Formats: sequence, C-alpha cells, structure tokens
Amino acid sequence: MIGIKSLYNNVISKIILEKLVSQRVIFHIDFDYFYAQCEELRNPELKTKPVAVCVFSDRGGDSGAIATANYIARRYGVKSGMPIKFAKRKLEDVSEAVFLPTDFDYYSEVSENAMNLIRKYADVFEYVGRDEAYLDVTKRTEGNFAKAAHLAQQLKNSIRSNTKLSSTIGASTNKLVSKIASDFKKPDGLTVIEPDKIESFLGSLPIKVIPGIGNKSEEKFHEMNLQTISDLKRLDVFSLNSLFGRKIGTYIYNAARGIDDEPVSPRAEPIQYSRIITLKQDTKDFEFLSKDLEQLCADIHEAIVRDNLVFKSVGIQFVQEDLSNRTKSRMLKNPTSSLEELKKTALQLLKESLEDQKLLIRRLGVKVSDFSEVAGQVDITRFF
Repeated sequence: MIGIKSLYNNVISKIILEKLVSQRVIFHIDFDYFYAQCEELRNPELKTKPVAVCVFSDRGGDSGAIATANYIARRYGVKSGMPIKFAKRKLEDVSEAVFLPTDFDYYSEVSENAMNLIRKYADVFEYVGRDEAYLDVTKRTEGNFAKAAHLAQQLKNSIRSNTKLSSTIGASTNKLVSKIASDFKKPDGLTVIEPDKIESFLGSLPIKVIPGIGNKSEEKFHEMNLQTISDLKRLDVFSLNSLFGRKIGTYIYNAARGIDDEPVSPRAEPIQYSRIITLKQDTKDFEFLSKDLEQLCADIHEAIVRDNLVFKSVGIQFVQEDLSNRTKSRMLKNPTSSLEELKKTALQLLKESLEDQKLLIRRLGVKVSDFSEVAGQVDITRFF
C-alpha cells in the first residue's frame, strides 16, 4: 500500500513538473559593446575615453569600418558599421578619443572563458557569436519566471566577478522576445517578460526592434503609417505575404505577436571554410583578381590539409562597389583535397562571373564545403 501511495505521489509530482516546464524559459545574453569592453579590460584607462575598435582594410590609412564603440563614443554618434573616416570626423574635436585595430584572438579568448561559465547555467546552450548566446533554463527554473529572474541575476554577477565583463540578459518564453528584451535596457541590463506581459511589452516598441527588420523594410512600413509593433498588428498575414513573400511575411506576422517556436539548440558545426579580403583597388580585371584568388585558395588549402579533409564544392564571392554581394559555386565530380583543383575551379568561376559583371569588385572571397574526412575524427571550424 505504501509503495502504491509513493508511486502515486511520484506520478503526480511528475505531472505537475511537466505542466510547469511546458512553458519555456529562454535567456538571451549579450556582452555589452564587447570588443571595446575587452580593450577596456586590458587597459582600464580607456574606460573614461571614447573608444572605437576598427576593422582596417588592406588598403591602408583609414579605409575600413567600425566594429564596435563604447558608450562614450556612441554619444558622439559613432556606431558599428560606420566608415572609420566618418567616425574620426565625429570625434575630431575630442583629443582623448582612441581608435584601435581589432584583436580577434584576444576577444575569442575572453569570450571562451565567459561562454564556458555560461554553459553551466543552461539546460540547453546555443552559442551565437563571441558576444551572445541563448540558454534554455526551463527545467532548472521549473518554468517559474521569479526563479528565472533570480538565476539571470546570479549569472550576470558570476560573469562580472569571474571575467569582469558586463552583460545584458533578456528572459521570456522564446528566443525572439528574449532577444528583443535583451536590447531593451543596455548596458548591464536585465529584462524579464512574463507570458501575460508580452503583448503590452512589444506593442509600444518600434517595428525595427524585430530581428531581421532592416532599414528598407522599416521605410516601407513607415510609408504605410505603421510605426510601432502595435501598428504592425493591423496588417493581416496575407497583406504581409504579398509584401515580403510567404516565408518572411509569416515570420513578421508571428513576430509582431511574440510567437516563436524555434528551440534553443546546440550550435551545429560550420559546414564550410571561407576566406575573404578587401582588394587594393576596386576592379573587375581578371589578371588582377586572379592573383588574390590564388592566394586565397592557398590559405584555405592549408586548413583543409591541417584538418585532413576533402571537399566537393567550391565557390567564390564578390562584394561589389555598392556593397551588394554576388556568389557563384560549383560541385565537383569527386571529393578532393587538391590545391590545383581548387585553384582551377575558382579561376573558372571567376572567369565566368566576370563575363556579365557590371559593377567593380571591392572584396573577393573563396569558400569550400561538402566535406568528407580522409581519416579519423576532425573538428571542422570556420577558417578566416
């Protein structure tokens, strides 16, 4: 009798727990102004100065763009993606302004230490990039958002005490709302949006906070006198599909209502190696481009040999003078690790692409994919 009663209690407890965890609790964590913050960590004197971390191009001088800027620099209008020359103009009267080149090896080291710590707080961990990740914490919080808020604060405190990084966390029932929530209060913020608060939270926000809504889409909505997510909800799914196509239109319709069923899942291994450079000058001359293309092939080939791989797909990429992208790829008959085959295919793709190339080319890239292992296990990592 005791055994039956114990079993009954266990079953009831399990049912209650399953009911609790049926409501997901998802964190999106974002390290604040990450590259610039890393530079402040190794040189604390920078914390009181405008700091911009720059991706300098191969052309020398101030050619390139801002990777990220600290919040002091942002007050002067400096932001990610801005040409370095424009950023320097905005800060030309600020004598203490600092412009630094990127140091990705260092940033990756800082990120890895923080990510290893974050993993310990997750039921499921999804790495997004050096400065952000998603965590499914449904089980350890039992679907309880009060517990989730406490756990998120513990995580922020742990990151700060162990890595000295400041971070912002958004928490809600799915990845979409959690990401929007993490952008709501920065830096060093924590925003928890419970299920019954999602509609009111999203309603007053501008449409552009929805991930994937770019400037052109935002302009289109503004032309229709739609400014906020609440305004956006006036459009039915058929209208959105006619404007953006079925896939994107349906996404926008659901996003405006805080609907997102995508699970947090461990990041899949990259499926290609790629290498891209900024050319010394904008051009579409085959002879000029072929020299850089062959060097890119040689760089990628080193990684292929190192990881004991063969590939079956080769592709090239153009970033054109108007910053638009163009790609062309080809599947080989048989897998290979031959440098000569890689160069031959890439050069042929280049020649074919240039036949109808109208714009000058600013950046040139090569990629290989569809890998097989020659022998043993390998860890495929993206090659830059």
